[in-house]
Amino acid sequence: MSRSRTGPTLAPRTARQSIPLRWRVRARIDLLWRWEFWPRSVFYAPLAPALALLAIRHRSTTIWTAANPAIPHGGVVGERKSEILAALDPRWTLPTLLLRAGPVTSRFEQLVATMRERSWSFPIILKPDVGERGAGVRLLRDEASAVAALAACACDLVAQPFHPGPFEAGVFYVRHPSATTGSIFSITDKRFPTVTGDGVSSVRTLLWADPRLRMQARRFLLRLGPHADDVPANGAIVRLAIAGNHCQGTMFADGSHLITPALTARFDAIAKGLPGFYFGRFDVRYTDRARFMAGEDLGIVELNGVL
Repeated sequence: MSRSRTGPTLAPRTARQSIPLRWRVRARIDLLWRWEFWPRSVFYAPLAPALALLAIRHRSTTIWTAANPAIPHGGVVGERKSEILAALDPRWTLPTLLLRAGPVTSRFEQLVATMRERSWSFPIILKPDVGERGAGVRLLRDEASAVAALAACACDLVAQPFHPGPFEAGVFYVRHPSATTGSIFSITDKRFPTVTGDGVSSVRTLLWADPRLRMQARRFLLRLGPHADDVPANGAIVRLAIAGNHCQGTMFADGSHLITPALTARFDAIAKGLPGFYFGRFDVRYTDRARFMAGEDLGIVELNGVL
């Protein structure tokens, strides 16, 4: 759990507060009409006929993965975050360290040595080099949490300095191979879930009281653990997610108002720096909206391909 607070710190933890049955029932019922939480297969299903026709026409069931020759399988599965980031202009990407699978001790020593060499400091983000939808993303606050995270995952991992934002956007870029310039097709304005303390209610109660957050209450409570029964001080803001993924609790809103000629030109230049990339989404952290729209405040976390 990552917390950004305004006002006093958390009050002492109290006994677990009961959750009204009506909130639990309402959460179940609301899932029927809140399309935001429908299974993603519902939204991909309409694409099936078009993909089938393309497969017949080109005699290939994977023809759609040819959109990005620069990325393995076009970016649908199995691509390595570290390799893609290494191919982009480092001026606009977050610094990245690849920690190969191996003994916990050696990987921890590599992490500490790199942090010292590059003047990094905690917190650090750690995530699988091959992964999706925010799975396995961890916020390391100190050396003890780093050791625990490295021990919990034996796969190749990527470490990055934590960018506090507070904003994140998914910038969808597209360029036809024969075109000289590309464009930003759309922007997802990612809004991290938070609750605001009243000095009386626990985090558990606050999130169940929220009509949207209760849709994913179980996911939040699993992540919070015993901190779910903390009582935030009046006015204190508790952030419930660190990854900008919908399945992790982040809300996706239309960010088309953020698109400007300057931002488009910037991402066009960045995309062209990776020959063979034509279609995908940049996940970007930034601090100031005006500077982001001017194409100046960019911290690219990763680049995803066709899926």
